[in-house]
Amino acid sequence: MRVEPAARLPTSLTRAFGGQTMTGRLKRVMVRKPAAPKTASDWTDFRYRHPVDHPRAVDKHAALVAILESEGVDVIVAADDESGDLDAIFPYDPSLTTDQGAILLSKGKPARVKEPAFHARTYGEIDVPVLGEVVTPRRVEGGDTLWVDERTVAVGRGYRTNGAGIEQLGLILEPLGVTVLAYDLPHWNGPAGCLHLMSFISPVPPGVAVAHKPLMDVAFMEELAKRGWTLIEIEPAEFDSMACNVLCLEPFKVLVVNGNPRTKQLLEQAGCTVLDYAGDELSHNRAGGPICLTRPILRECDEMA
Repeated sequence: MRVEPAARLPTSLTRAFGGQTMTGRLKRVMVRKPAAPKTASDWTDFRYRHPVDHPRAVDKHAALVAILESEGVDVIVAADDESGDLDAIFPYDPSLTTDQGAILLSKGKPARVKEPAFHARTYGEIDVPVLGEVVTPRRVEGGDTLWVDERTVAVGRGYRTNGAGIEQLGLILEPLGVTVLAYDLPHWNGPAGCLHLMSFISPVPPGVAVAHKPLMDVAFMEELAKRGWTLIEIEPAEFDSMACNVLCLEPFKVLVVNGNPRTKQLLEQAGCTVLDYAGDELSHNRAGGPICLTRPILRECDEMA
């Protein structure tokens, strides 16, 4: 379903939003069209690997939407964002969806500070209430948030998400009965790099995740072990090609960016059906995988999946 500029809830859906999970069946998702470059140097400002091929990006993004729709997902294709806002194609970061509505987040990357307002506009168009907002100088990026279960969200504290932002997010989530667990992220490539919590772990079915253990916080590893989680460790050589960035469509069915054959094999050996998409322009150039390219708005609860 394309939304430009308004939306109606499909009759097949009984609610418009919710699902505090990363593994329940994906029913409704927001994506954002690739914004056109504003200047010839935009790609260097965003630290991409090479100049953006905008027509190819548009074509491959439409192909990604087609994959999601073929899996029965109601895809909300948001109206065009402003030219030059190249990272707005990654809608996972500027907001978080809960059972009570959306939470607007505060971007840690200066070039992306306008994006929560883009999300507020889209949520207004599709009648998803905004429950709260993390405000600057507090910062939380969606890529640093991971639903451990429906009442627990893990948040990575690093260069894009700070302690004050995590505290404010906790206050917004507290009335929902949701606990926030904060974990420190490693320095990795420093402030100029883009390392999120979701850069090195993605749940597939409940209690199972693909992960790159060398970057994981010890306390987080211990918490997951205590909860009985199983980690499928990726091929280290595939980390830079976003092997850890895996979008769960439903338990044991996932979408991955192409170019990670060993991780795909490991997922299949774990019983997953693995779909992939061409990620050269959307993902490999911009350093953002299928989770980054989507903002789940409605998932089934895990016990319903």
